[in-house]
Amino acid sequence: MATPYKPKNILITGAAGFIASHVATRIVKKYPDYNIVILDKLDYCSNLKNLLPISSSPNFKFLKGDIASADLVNFILVTENIDTVMHFAAQTHVDNSFGNLFEFTKNNIYGTHVLLEACRQITGQIKRFIHVSTDEVYGETDEDAVVGNHEASQLLPTNPYAATKAGAEMLAMAYGRSYGLPVITTRGNNVYGPNQFPEKLIPKFILLAMRGEPLPIHGDGSNVRSYLYCEDVAEAFEVILHRGEVGHVYNIGTKKERTVMNVAKDICKLFNLEANKAIKFVDNRPFNDQRYFLDDENLKSLGWSERTHWEDGLRKTMEWYVANSIYWGDVSGALLPHPKVMVMPGGYEGSKEIKGMLAQFNNIQTEVAPTSDSVLETHPFKFLIYGRTGWIGGLLGKICEKQGIPYEYGKGRFARAFFTHPGHPNY
Repeated sequence: MATPYKPKNILITGAAGFIASHVATRIVKKYPDYNIVILDKLDYCSNLKNLLPISSSPNFKFLKGDIASADLVNFILVTENIDTVMHFAAQTHVDNSFGNLFEFTKNNIYGTHVLLEACRQITGQIKRFIHVSTDEVYGETDEDAVVGNHEASQLLPTNPYAATKAGAEMLAMAYGRSYGLPVITTRGNNVYGPNQFPEKLIPKFILLAMRGEPLPIHGDGSNVRSYLYCEDVAEAFEVILHRGEVGHVYNIGTKKERTVMNVAKDICKLFNLEANKAIKFVDNRPFNDQRYFLDDENLKSLGWSERTHWEDGLRKTMEWYVANSIYWGDVSGALLPHPKVMVMPGGYEGSKEIKGMLAQFNNIQTEVAPTSDSVLETHPFKFLIYGRTGWIGGLLGKICEKQGIPYEYGKGRFARAFFTHPGHPNY
């Protein structure tokens, strides 16, 4: 076996989200000599609480920002001397993709392209680019298939979310072949466990069961899925990081399958509910793949194997949600049978609790701009900055503040500033 790869400075995108937060926590704690930089824009399904276990670690840094911002990504790669990228950031909820496809295209395809291009521009610095995809890019597996989709199987996505993930994969593959970017791709089954935003099946059913509300099943509940516990998946990424071969694809999966109906019944058992009374059948999605089934032999050849039994993982997940029932705040919109984007608790970072946490992260762990070694003794100019709430405007203000440069934020619309004077209320 080849010598294991050892990174120095890792950028993990989307690590305030579910899976990536478990991966980041595992790596930060287990490898204190690795420097971990996290970039996350804190979308509705992200939560800074997911990173609290490592917030005081000296080898951890959190940066709030969007992977679609080329200047920001370039700045991070250069100033943090990043040699490894683990790219998790994405819109992932299939239901949302049917009504908000452009947001999925922007985040999953364009955001990935920005990240790839930024890595290309620092030729030779990036030693690993781990692109995180999904089993859904394969499309629907035949119901009578005995062997799962292997990594060379054709990609036949059937829903908008899967299509954007397949598109992002094609870009990553092209950058690997055209520019020699050291890309490794993963395609994973469904993941469950603590910290997951309750738009997904298992946490949604658990919270609904806790509230004594019906468990909504799309269609007849015969759809088959495979589920892996989050800690097992975090270990899989640890193995791929160190032992994965550049240019290869690795399925992260399990051969143990369950229908949605069986998942609902197992959750009912945990809460001593009668399944025939607790389960409610609702309209199906516009398209709902009947089955996803993976061949995971490539990953097993690297030394990984599933450790957590379904019953144990489901029980631990249930216990976590019972103990953390208000972890996500008001999630009533996410618990609807067919969640709508506009009723999701977006802007969660705006709560007092999250603002305080973000300030704590920024003060202790975050560097958002370079600083000069000297400060100008005199400032013949005073800067007027528009766009205080935007990334660039906010960044410029922080630079000026750190360097003692006089500045103030403009009020009103920038276009109107040319027609006003300093004493005007729109100035």
